[in-house]
Amino acid sequence: MQQFELSEELVSRIEGLIKADNKEDVAKLVEPLHPADIAEIMNELDTKEAQFLFLLLDEEKAGDVLAEIEEDERQRFIDSFPPEVIAKRFVDNMDTDDAADLVGSMPNEQQQEVLSHMEDLEQAGDIVDLLHYDEDSAGGLMGKELVKVNENWTVLTCLRELSRQAENLDEIFYIYVVDDDNILKGRLSLKKMILSPTSTKIQSIYNPDVTYVTTDEPAESVGRIMQKYDLVAIPVVDSIGRLVGRITIDDVVDVIREEAEKDYQMMSGISQDVESSDTIWDQTKARLPWLIIGLFGGMLAAYMISFYEADIALFPATAMFIPVITAMGGNVGIQSSAIVVKGLASNTLTSKNILQSISKEISCAVINACICSSIIFILSLCFNLTSLAMPITVTISLFIVIMFASMFGTAFPLLLNKLKIDPALATGPFITLTNDIIGLNIYLFTGKAILGWLL
Repeated sequence: MQQFELSEELVSRIEGLIKADNKEDVAKLVEPLHPADIAEIMNELDTKEAQFLFLLLDEEKAGDVLAEIEEDERQRFIDSFPPEVIAKRFVDNMDTDDAADLVGSMPNEQQQEVLSHMEDLEQAGDIVDLLHYDEDSAGGLMGKELVKVNENWTVLTCLRELSRQAENLDEIFYIYVVDDDNILKGRLSLKKMILSPTSTKIQSIYNPDVTYVTTDEPAESVGRIMQKYDLVAIPVVDSIGRLVGRITIDDVVDVIREEAEKDYQMMSGISQDVESSDTIWDQTKARLPWLIIGLFGGMLAAYMISFYEADIALFPATAMFIPVITAMGGNVGIQSSAIVVKGLASNTLTSKNILQSISKEISCAVINACICSSIIFILSLCFNLTSLAMPITVTISLFIVIMFASMFGTAFPLLLNKLKIDPALATGPFITLTNDIIGLNIYLFTGKAILGWLL
């Protein structure tokens, strides 16, 4: 299937055909499109037009499209259908993990109504099981669809079972081997099974080396494991090792994307997850806390400056370099903390190499401080041709501020991580504000001492 960027012309054409009630031409246009492309088109349509398009899709594709629609838009869309239609046309034809996400986003009463109208009782039971797990855990991510074989079966029995179990799967990534108690024993290579004699027992050809996660494993940890071992799917077991489901790479990609968005918002000073479609009040609540903290921080910085008012009056040029000092301190702090946060998130920064990483960061800070201080010394000479006192003061102050900001930016995320607090907080306004205040105090105190001595 060819992938391409949806053009405005295509969307406009489909919208025009829908308004003209031309079902046949709309169906022809969307038939070759990927479910993600159809979901993108539906996002551009109003609710009635989206309904018109959706009802033209076959049941299997309709379920895939619904899984691709953004959660907020999807909720508004399905609310326009009665529970019976949601159950039979949507949920019955979705993978269990996507169906559980859909049903889990509904109010309790709507959940009960939808589940009661489902024709596939096994699917309904699987969804109920999945709803019991935390959505941010492996149990909340997994789907029930998988291929498993018993270690005591022959290859011939496996081949028959494979064709039966594969009916519910779009793709077969791995074949899992279990014992009579459904305990995960290993994985089976499809190639090895096909090449083995039909009378061969599975227990003699399966690979016992299998990577798995438990149902309570955090979603972020699942993503790291699958990334580390280059897995496209990973089995999920319960507390006693029974195989209960699998997680595929598409679900993990969603987790990684959501976590990245969350960290980006936190770094920007937004305290909770918000979307552009959220209400003004929701967006304000997410942004306001850090703005208020920043306001008080700015007032604290202004209060600090008042302590040095007499010195600034005596050496007015001191005030000219305050923006430089605060900007450099904030930038250096953010850079240092961003590197540490990235290392913690990717698990490349561990207790074994933490000292080496800190040492490298300090060395980098020394080089940056020397270069930036040299530049500010040369530039400040342009403003103070009659005296070297101010250039020397700014140069020394900037060197100290860069060193402090770098060390603070490195240490603070590590401390937050130790306290089980999201270290992404360290790359946001907090570290900028802290570096501004402390860096400003370093500059003014150093300036007072050096200028008082030189002049």
